[in-house]
Amino acid sequence: MAKLYFYYAAMNAGKSTTLLQADFNYRERGMGTMLWTAALDDRQGDGVIGSRIGLATDAHRFAPDIDLFQAIGDEIKQRPLDCVLVDEAQFLTTGHVLQLTRVADEIGIPVLCYGLRTDFQAQLFPGSAALLALADSLIELKAVCECGRKATMNLRVDAEGLAVAAGAQTEIGGNDRYVALCRKHFFERLREGEARQLSLGLSRRP
Repeated sequence: MAKLYFYYAAMNAGKSTTLLQADFNYRERGMGTMLWTAALDDRQGDGVIGSRIGLATDAHRFAPDIDLFQAIGDEIKQRPLDCVLVDEAQFLTTGHVLQLTRVADEIGIPVLCYGLRTDFQAQLFPGSAALLALADSLIELKAVCECGRKATMNLRVDAEGLAVAAGAQTEIGGNDRYVALCRKHFFERLREGEARQLSLGLSRRP
């Protein structure tokens, strides 16, 4: 029976690299794959999955209005598919995740999703929450904090490297905007950022 997998980690844990390696393994054996990435993440160019070690490949793009079950079904009419791989899975909607469960359950194709678990305020992304609830297998990929412990959190930083404590949940960026930290150092830096923003707010009052 095909399964829905969720590979999750903090930033810089090699999620995209792992996805691209899995894709290569399937294709090396003559098997068909279909790759997806978030339309809003265009850091590598439109419809490209890229990794920090220089690997990259083209991918389909998902947006909130796309029906993944239908799109994957249409692809199967054109060619055989043995696996679906989804990068930036935290940006999936709950509806998308339900569609992917149908791909696994009704079409019988395994679906491998790779993404962040939580945002810069330690809150679950909607897509990640749905995957944590519905995926058959949950696999944590390891990132490393600056202290050497396992990094599980994603700290958003400004141009000076200082913690950002407030803002929109989604803000695309790489090492210039996010730092992977263990829980202890994440909350230490976040509290520093909150105190800094509070002091700036008070200093600007007339």
